[in-house]
This record gives sequence, C-alpha cells and structure tokens, in this order.
Amino acid sequence: MRGVYVHLPFCPYICPYCDFAKWRVDGPTAREYLEALAAELELTPRLEAQTLFLGGGTPNTYSGRELADLTERLREHFGIPEGAEATIEANPDPALCRELGVIRAAGINRISFGVQSFEPAELRVLGRRHTPADVAAAVEAARRAGFENVSLDLIFGIPGQTEASWRRSLERAVSLGVEHISTYGLTIEEGTPYATWFGRDPGAFLDEATEAVLYGVASEVLEAAGFEHYEISNFARPGKRSLHNANYWANGEYVGLGVGASSYLNGRRSTHTRDLREYLAAARERRPIPGESEELTGAARLGEATMLALRTREGVDVQAFGKRYGFDFLRHYRPVIDELSSLGVLHVDPTHVRLTERGRLVANDVARAFLA
Repeated sequence: MRGVYVHLPFCPYICPYCDFAKWRVDGPTAREYLEALAAELELTPRLEAQTLFLGGGTPNTYSGRELADLTERLREHFGIPEGAEATIEANPDPALCRELGVIRAAGINRISFGVQSFEPAELRVLGRRHTPADVAAAVEAARRAGFENVSLDLIFGIPGQTEASWRRSLERAVSLGVEHISTYGLTIEEGTPYATWFGRDPGAFLDEATEAVLYGVASEVLEAAGFEHYEISNFARPGKRSLHNANYWANGEYVGLGVGASSYLNGRRSTHTRDLREYLAAARERRPIPGESEELTGAARLGEATMLALRTREGVDVQAFGKRYGFDFLRHYRPVIDELSSLGVLHVDPTHVRLTERGRLVANDVARAFLA
C-alpha cells in the first residue's frame, strides 16, 4: 500500500502551540503555492497510490474549486482509485465550511476537523476562534455534503483543563455521532509562543501524572461509547480506522508533496525544506526541492518498524515481521523484550508483542529501547 500526503500550509490565523510548517494566508502567495505544487507534481514519478491526505495548515482556506482541481490532478497522476480513502483536514469555522459539497463531489470522502476542545475557556487559551456551536454546525454541514466519515481532533493537557472539562469535551464529541476521534497530548514545541509561556511560568501547565489521568479518561469514555482504541492517539468506530495513517504505522510507503512534507520510498526517508520561499523558488524553476534525506537500513530500519507497529492495538505481528524483514523478532530483541516485559510495559505472546495500558503512557521510552 502507498499513500500520498499534500501539505497546504496556510491558515486564517496562527495558533500559539503549533509548530507545523504554516503561514497566515494571503491570496497571491496561496495561489503561487498551488502553482508550485503543480510543478512539483510534474517532476514526481507516477507511482500507484491507494490513499490521499490533504493536511496543513488549514486546507479549507482554499476554495472548494481549487481543492477539487488539485484533487483531480493528484488522482490522475497517482492512479488513486475511485472511492479510495481521501481525507482533508479542516477548520470548523463557518466561513470555511461553505463549500464542503464541492470538496465531497471531487472525491474527498473523509474530513477531519481540528476541534481541540468543546470548552470556550480552553479554546481561548489555545488561540482558537471557533465555538462549540460552530463544530456542531460543521459536522452537520459535512453530513449534508455527503461525508460519511467524519473525524474530530481533541487536545488534552491544556492549561486550566480539568478531568471534568476533558470528560465534557469527549462526551460532546461522541454526541455528534462522528466515526473517528483523535486525542493528542499537548506538547511544548520549541520556538512557539507556548514555549515562551512555559519558560516563564511552567506551573501553568499540567504535569505528566495529570496528563496520564486524562489519557485514561479518553480510553474510558470513548471505548464505552463503542470506539476501538486502535492506535495510541486514535479511536474509531468499527471499520472506520484511518487507512492513510494505518499505512504509516505499518511502515508502508508514502509520497509527500509541499513545503515540509516527508516521503518514504524504497527504504529512504526524505523531508522537504520548511522554508516557504525556498520551496516556491525550487518548484518554479523545476529544480529538486531542497531538504534532507536518509536511508534506513539494518538496525535503524528494524527499530523504526517496531516503534511504528507498537503504536497500534495489534502491536508487532511476529510472523509478518519475520517474513518482511527476515528476522526472528522475538529472538533478535529478546533482551529488550524481557526487560520491558518485567517492567509491565509490554505484553508478549507467541504471535504478537504489544504495549500494555501502562506501556502506552511511556510509548516513546519503549520505542527508544528498540531503536537503541
């Protein structure tokens, strides 16, 4: 399986916690960016792909017609089958949700709204400008447009958030009848206004123990509502897992287009420059997009495959791992597995190695053990 990711980096405003490659939208640059994407696409091999993901940024800052034209080009270039999963990230601002019908008609059949919270005070802390009522209206608009697969993103660990307010956000999300919910712990990213705030007043932020409680609440509420906790941060109704993201966790191949986008092909991972002007100039001049590249071989490739698989509910399928990589997983990693099992963060049986509930809380530390 192979996926295509396209980065659309413009936003109506910039959130203080975000460190993605993004810029405040302005018309001329946004149009120039679409031209740059078209130029990059011309230089990209015509590889067959099965999923499409338009991420950002805020992709729905573009008009429905612009997004439809872009989608058509991508489908033709990569031979993406009709009816294949095609996702767009979106801001639930009413002004940006007026052309969802055009987007759906172009073959985009999954939409992911960046909600973050249903609590007005928490939305203000996050710098978000939509309201809880806007989210409900956005979901309704998506349904009218024909979207049968709707996802919501939520954040826990927001300054001032409590277990009760987090529970309310989760319950509001469930009440909207969506198919998928992602829950992400707030991270303090270097160079953001939140990093400055944290440096000035770290006590304003929740500690790790409190965040662990909130993570547990998410599992409790969403699993009780019929969602499966299929990946560390992701919950889905049966049959509604994100196929595009599942390909990442299966260490599958993907092509990334746009500023800051990453690709993984033939064991080589490459990442485009995050400098917008540098990206636009290279694409305009039909030059290779500047960036970084590394080939994953040997222990690095095995460690990364393990790290990604452990994020999922199924974990590492020992037999499939052996067939794909030519290694006996249990024998190769026996010292690491024994140590982590004794700490209660891994569950091991003859067919699978999975994170325990406790292990999900320290997943990054577990991953580092295998990468080492």
